[in-house]
Amino acid sequence: MRIGEIAALVGVTSRTVRHYHHIGLLPEPQRRANGYRVYGLRDAILLARIRRLTELGLALDEVRDVLADDAGRELTEVLGELDADLARQEHEIQQRRRVLKTLLEDPLTPDAPLSPALMELLKVAPATSSPAAAKDREHLILMDGIVGGDAVYAALRPLAEDPAILPLYERLDELDGAEEDDPRIAALADDLVAAVPDELLEAIPEGGPTATGFEQALLADYSPAQAAVVRRVMEKLTAQLRDRRAS
Repeated sequence: MRIGEIAALVGVTSRTVRHYHHIGLLPEPQRRANGYRVYGLRDAILLARIRRLTELGLALDEVRDVLADDAGRELTEVLGELDADLARQEHEIQQRRRVLKTLLEDPLTPDAPLSPALMELLKVAPATSSPAAAKDREHLILMDGIVGGDAVYAALRPLAEDPAILPLYERLDELDGAEEDDPRIAALADDLVAAVPDELLEAIPEGGPTATGFEQALLADYSPAQAAVVRRVMEKLTAQLRDRRAS
Protein backbone atom coordinates (compact mmCIF):
# COMPACT_ATOMS: atom_id res chain seq x y z
CA MET A 1 0.00 0.00 0.00
CA ARG A 2 1.06 3.55 -0.67
CA ILE A 3 0.55 6.37 1.79
CA GLY A 4 -2.75 7.48 0.28
CA GLU A 5 -4.07 3.92 0.36
CA ILE A 6 -3.21 3.20 3.98
CA ALA A 7 -4.57 6.59 5.01
CA ALA A 8 -7.88 5.88 3.24
CA LEU A 9 -8.05 2.39 4.74
CA VAL A 10 -7.62 3.60 8.31
CA GLY A 11 -9.65 6.78 7.88
CA VAL A 12 -7.00 9.46 8.32
CA THR A 13 -5.29 11.84 5.91
CA SER A 14 -1.95 11.37 4.20
CA ARG A 15 -0.80 14.52 5.97
CA THR A 16 -1.59 12.89 9.32
CA VAL A 17 0.45 9.82 8.42
CA ARG A 18 3.40 12.01 7.44
CA HIS A 19 3.10 13.91 10.72
CA TYR A 20 3.18 10.66 12.70
CA HIS A 21 6.34 9.70 10.81
CA HIS A 22 7.86 13.12 11.49
CA ILE A 23 7.38 12.89 15.25
CA GLY A 24 8.45 9.25 15.40
CA LEU A 25 5.05 7.91 16.42
CA LEU A 26 4.70 5.74 13.33
CA PRO A 27 7.91 4.05 12.10
CA GLU A 28 8.97 4.75 8.55
CA PRO A 29 8.15 1.78 6.27
CA GLN A 30 10.37 0.36 3.59
CA ARG A 31 10.71 2.35 0.39
CA ARG A 32 10.76 1.21 -3.19
CA ALA A 33 13.60 2.05 -5.52
CA ASN A 34 11.64 5.08 -6.72
CA GLY A 35 11.45 6.42 -3.13
CA TYR A 36 7.77 5.71 -2.49
CA ARG A 37 6.83 4.31 0.92
CA VAL A 38 5.40 0.79 0.94
CA TYR A 39 3.05 -0.05 3.84
CA GLY A 40 2.07 -3.50 5.00
CA LEU A 41 -0.77 -4.87 7.10
CA ARG A 42 1.17 -4.43 10.34
CA ASP A 43 1.62 -0.71 9.55
CA ALA A 44 -2.14 -0.38 8.99
CA ILE A 45 -2.91 -2.13 12.30
CA LEU A 46 -0.57 0.21 14.18
CA LEU A 47 -1.98 3.29 12.45
CA ALA A 48 -5.53 2.16 13.26
CA ARG A 49 -4.59 1.77 16.91
CA ILE A 50 -3.12 5.26 16.99
CA ARG A 51 -6.32 6.61 15.52
CA ARG A 52 -8.48 4.84 18.12
CA LEU A 53 -6.34 6.12 20.98
CA THR A 54 -6.44 9.71 19.74
CA GLU A 55 -10.21 9.49 19.31
CA LEU A 56 -10.44 8.54 23.00
CA GLY A 57 -8.82 11.88 23.77
CA LEU A 58 -5.23 10.86 24.41
CA ALA A 59 -2.52 13.32 23.48
CA LEU A 60 0.12 12.07 21.08
CA ASP A 61 2.72 11.86 23.86
CA GLU A 62 0.32 9.64 25.80
CA VAL A 63 -0.26 7.50 22.70
CA ARG A 64 3.50 7.09 22.38
CA ASP A 65 3.71 5.85 25.99
CA VAL A 66 0.87 3.40 25.43
CA LEU A 67 2.45 1.99 22.28
CA ALA A 68 5.76 1.54 24.11
CA ASP A 69 4.10 -0.84 26.56
CA ASP A 70 3.21 -3.99 24.67
CA ALA A 71 1.59 -5.60 27.70
CA GLY A 72 -1.05 -2.88 27.80
CA ARG A 73 -0.60 -2.18 31.53
CA GLU A 74 0.08 1.51 30.93
CA LEU A 75 -2.90 1.72 28.60
CA THR A 76 -5.18 0.81 31.51
CA GLU A 77 -3.59 3.48 33.67
CA VAL A 78 -3.77 6.17 30.99
CA LEU A 79 -7.37 5.35 30.15
CA GLY A 80 -8.24 5.55 33.84
CA GLU A 81 -6.73 9.02 34.01
CA LEU A 82 -8.58 9.98 30.86
CA ASP A 83 -11.87 8.75 32.33
CA ALA A 84 -11.29 10.84 35.47
CA ASP A 85 -10.49 13.90 33.37
CA LEU A 86 -13.62 13.43 31.27
CA ALA A 87 -15.67 13.10 34.48
CA ARG A 88 -14.22 16.38 35.72
CA GLN A 89 -15.05 18.08 32.41
CA GLU A 90 -18.55 16.64 32.54
CA HIS A 91 -19.04 18.05 36.04
CA GLU A 92 -17.80 21.47 34.93
CA ILE A 93 -20.15 21.44 31.93
CA GLN A 94 -23.08 20.57 34.20
CA GLN A 95 -22.14 23.44 36.49
CA ARG A 96 -22.05 25.85 33.56
CA ARG A 97 -25.40 24.60 32.31
CA ARG A 98 -26.92 25.21 35.76
CA VAL A 99 -25.62 28.77 35.66
CA LEU A 100 -27.05 29.27 32.18
CA LYS A 101 -30.40 27.81 33.28
CA THR A 102 -30.58 30.30 36.14
CA LEU A 103 -29.67 33.17 33.84
CA LEU A 104 -32.34 32.19 31.35
CA GLU A 105 -35.02 31.88 34.04
CA ASP A 106 -34.55 35.38 35.47
CA PRO A 107 -34.25 38.78 33.80
CA LEU A 108 -30.62 39.52 33.04
CA THR A 109 -28.95 42.22 35.14
CA PRO A 110 -26.01 44.45 34.16
CA ASP A 111 -23.82 42.26 36.42
CA ALA A 112 -24.64 38.98 34.64
CA PRO A 113 -23.42 36.34 34.42
CA LEU A 114 -23.08 35.53 38.13
CA SER A 115 -23.10 32.24 39.96
CA PRO A 116 -26.59 31.07 41.04
CA ALA A 117 -25.54 31.20 44.71
CA LEU A 118 -24.46 34.84 44.48
CA MET A 119 -27.60 35.78 42.55
CA GLU A 120 -29.72 34.30 45.35
CA LEU A 121 -27.70 36.18 47.96
CA LEU A 122 -28.10 39.50 46.18
CA LYS A 123 -31.85 38.95 45.92
CA VAL A 124 -32.28 38.81 49.72
CA ALA A 125 -30.05 41.83 50.41
CA PRO A 126 -32.23 44.80 51.46
CA ALA A 127 -32.53 47.75 49.14
CA THR A 128 -30.34 50.64 50.23
CA SER A 129 -28.79 53.76 48.79
CA SER A 130 -25.63 53.31 50.87
CA PRO A 131 -22.45 53.77 48.78
CA ALA A 132 -20.59 51.45 51.16
CA ALA A 133 -23.18 48.72 50.63
CA ALA A 134 -22.85 49.20 46.87
CA LYS A 135 -19.08 48.74 47.17
CA ASP A 136 -19.59 45.51 49.11
CA ARG A 137 -21.83 44.26 46.31
CA GLU A 138 -19.19 45.15 43.72
CA HIS A 139 -16.51 43.32 45.71
CA LEU A 140 -18.68 40.20 45.95
CA ILE A 141 -19.23 40.27 42.20
CA LEU A 142 -15.49 40.70 41.64
CA MET A 143 -14.68 37.68 43.79
CA ASP A 144 -17.54 35.51 42.50
CA GLY A 145 -16.28 31.97 42.01
CA ILE A 146 -12.88 32.72 43.56
CA VAL A 147 -13.37 32.66 47.32
CA GLY A 148 -15.38 29.93 48.96
CA GLY A 149 -18.21 29.62 46.50
CA ASP A 150 -21.59 28.39 47.74
CA ALA A 151 -20.42 27.88 51.33
CA VAL A 152 -19.37 31.53 51.69
CA TYR A 153 -22.62 32.80 50.15
CA ALA A 154 -24.67 30.55 52.44
CA ALA A 155 -22.81 31.91 55.46
CA LEU A 156 -23.34 35.48 54.23
CA ARG A 157 -27.11 35.10 53.84
CA PRO A 158 -28.02 35.70 57.52
CA LEU A 159 -25.74 38.74 57.43
CA ALA A 160 -27.42 40.08 54.30
CA GLU A 161 -30.86 39.61 55.86
CA ASP A 162 -29.90 41.24 59.18
CA PRO A 163 -31.41 44.77 59.38
CA ALA A 164 -28.74 45.74 61.90
CA ILE A 165 -26.16 45.73 59.11
CA LEU A 166 -27.58 48.77 57.33
CA PRO A 167 -26.72 51.18 60.20
CA LEU A 168 -23.13 49.88 60.05
CA TYR A 169 -22.97 50.75 56.36
CA GLU A 170 -24.37 54.19 57.16
CA ARG A 171 -21.67 54.75 59.78
CA LEU A 172 -19.06 53.78 57.20
CA ASP A 173 -20.62 56.23 54.74
CA GLU A 174 -20.35 58.98 57.33
CA LEU A 175 -16.58 58.54 57.38
CA ASP A 176 -16.29 59.51 53.72
CA GLY A 177 -13.97 62.51 53.67
CA ALA A 178 -12.75 61.97 57.24
CA GLU A 179 -9.09 61.51 58.12
CA GLU A 180 -7.57 58.15 59.01
CA ASP A 181 -7.15 59.15 62.66
CA ASP A 182 -10.89 59.80 63.12
CA PRO A 183 -11.97 58.59 66.60
CA ARG A 184 -14.98 56.72 65.15
CA ILE A 185 -12.77 54.26 63.26
CA ALA A 186 -11.91 51.82 66.04
CA ALA A 187 -15.46 51.41 67.34
CA LEU A 188 -16.91 50.86 63.87
CA ALA A 189 -14.24 48.28 63.02
CA ASP A 190 -15.00 46.38 66.24
CA ASP A 191 -18.74 46.42 65.52
CA LEU A 192 -18.21 45.19 61.96
CA VAL A 193 -16.02 42.32 63.15
CA ALA A 194 -18.59 41.40 65.81
CA ALA A 195 -21.27 41.20 63.11
CA VAL A 196 -19.37 38.56 61.12
CA PRO A 197 -20.83 35.12 61.92
CA ASP A 198 -18.52 32.24 62.84
CA GLU A 199 -19.93 30.24 59.92
CA LEU A 200 -18.47 32.77 57.50
CA LEU A 201 -14.98 32.40 58.91
CA GLU A 202 -15.27 28.62 58.70
CA ALA A 203 -16.36 28.83 55.05
CA ILE A 204 -13.41 30.94 53.92
CA PRO A 205 -10.84 28.66 52.24
CA GLU A 206 -7.31 28.66 53.54
CA GLY A 207 -5.31 31.38 51.84
CA GLY A 208 -8.34 33.51 50.92
CA PRO A 209 -7.93 35.96 48.05
CA THR A 210 -4.24 35.88 47.20
CA ALA A 211 -4.15 37.86 43.98
CA THR A 212 -1.20 40.22 43.94
CA GLY A 213 -2.26 43.74 44.88
CA PHE A 214 -5.84 42.75 45.75
CA GLU A 215 -5.79 44.20 49.26
CA GLN A 216 -4.20 47.44 48.07
CA ALA A 217 -6.74 47.82 45.29
CA LEU A 218 -9.59 47.14 47.71
CA LEU A 219 -8.42 49.76 50.21
CA ALA A 220 -7.79 52.31 47.45
CA ASP A 221 -11.52 52.15 46.70
CA TYR A 222 -12.28 53.92 50.00
CA SER A 223 -11.53 57.29 51.54
CA PRO A 224 -8.68 57.37 54.13
CA ALA A 225 -10.92 56.91 57.20
CA GLN A 226 -13.03 54.23 55.52
CA ALA A 227 -9.91 52.41 54.36
CA ALA A 228 -8.62 52.47 57.95
CA VAL A 229 -11.84 50.78 59.09
CA VAL A 230 -11.66 48.12 56.36
CA ARG A 231 -7.96 47.50 57.08
CA ARG A 232 -8.67 46.97 60.78
CA VAL A 233 -11.55 44.61 59.99
CA MET A 234 -9.38 42.57 57.63
CA GLU A 235 -6.55 42.37 60.16
CA LYS A 236 -8.86 41.31 63.00
CA LEU A 237 -10.65 38.69 60.91
CA THR A 238 -7.34 37.35 59.60
CA ALA A 239 -6.10 37.00 63.18
CA GLN A 240 -9.30 35.21 64.23
CA LEU A 241 -9.01 32.88 61.26
CA ARG A 242 -5.37 32.13 62.07
CA ASP A 243 -6.21 31.37 65.70
CA ARG A 244 -9.06 29.05 64.68
CA ARG A 245 -6.85 27.05 62.36
CA ALA A 246 -4.03 26.88 64.87
CA SER A 247 -6.26 25.46 67.60
